[in-house]
Amino acid sequence: MSARVDGRFWLLLGAAVLGILGAADPQVDYRRQRLDALFVVDITGSMNVRDYRADGAPQSRLDHVKTALAALIADMPCGSRAGVGVFAERRPFLLIAPVETCANYAPLAGMLQQLDWRMAWEGDSYVASGLYQSIALAAEFDTDLVFLSDGQEAPPLHWSGAAPFEGEPGAVHGLIVGVGDVIPSPIPKFDRDGRESGFLGPGDVVQENRSGTPPPDAERREGWHPRNAPWGAAAATGEEHLSAVHETHLRALAAATGLGYVRLTPGLRLDRALASHAAPRAAEARLPLAPWFAATALILLTAVWRPEHAGRRVLPSFSFRPRRPA
Repeated sequence: MSARVDGRFWLLLGAAVLGILGAADPQVDYRRQRLDALFVVDITGSMNVRDYRADGAPQSRLDHVKTALAALIADMPCGSRAGVGVFAERRPFLLIAPVETCANYAPLAGMLQQLDWRMAWEGDSYVASGLYQSIALAAEFDTDLVFLSDGQEAPPLHWSGAAPFEGEPGAVHGLIVGVGDVIPSPIPKFDRDGRESGFLGPGDVVQENRSGTPPPDAERREGWHPRNAPWGAAAATGEEHLSAVHETHLRALAAATGLGYVRLTPGLRLDRALASHAAPRAAEARLPLAPWFAATALILLTAVWRPEHAGRRVLPSFSFRPRRPA
């Protein structure tokens, strides 16, 4: 047997051995970082504002959030957990408890696509209260929190500001994600049948929160009376019928609760932002070696194949010897 034939034989033998090893599906155990997060999405009316764009067309804040979260969950390492909830009025509502992302990506992505403003049970939007209760909900599941909202309180915050956070700042890790543009835009208006019918006007929303004690400057307002008109006699004016991301408010909430803050801008790597504010968690994982064995076997088989024989028909060889005369 020639040296060339010997070399090809050993290559074929090596490819066969690697194929047998790959069929046994060997795996190596190792530990890696995972992300556990509860995603709570604001579904109140201002999230219908179309100040994002997708494929050149206007896109609502809620639709943009749904697309961003589906991509984020797809990028989370296997072994991570993700849950989905919505926020309206003053509290969150859990839709999917945290589950492993790779095995349950289809139901998670499917639930995200079903999110709709019509799921809201009230029209109010007490963002601070919803955030505080979302933190408590994430703590129950031992996950980080990703709270996505434009930060617009409806009715507007009282002049004294948001209620204080009574929990332990930093006990729950995660992010507040500001959604929307910094330039105010009109809020779509819908009729009782859910059909869009223009935009909200100044008289369609509460322009000033007049609950509780009046502001210190109330005495200087027109028509002020300490008993009959403690907020003044004039109707409240403002721009609450327009909406922009309330970054100052959201940053203040992030500072009070110990969460991070980012604004959802086009091109933002939300997975990296979450990883930088997530609690350190490790997951047991297994690395399958079968693909490596199969790839190496394929390389050996490629080395056996000789280009000079490609496309050439090999004919049997015959030897001709002249017959001796009798």
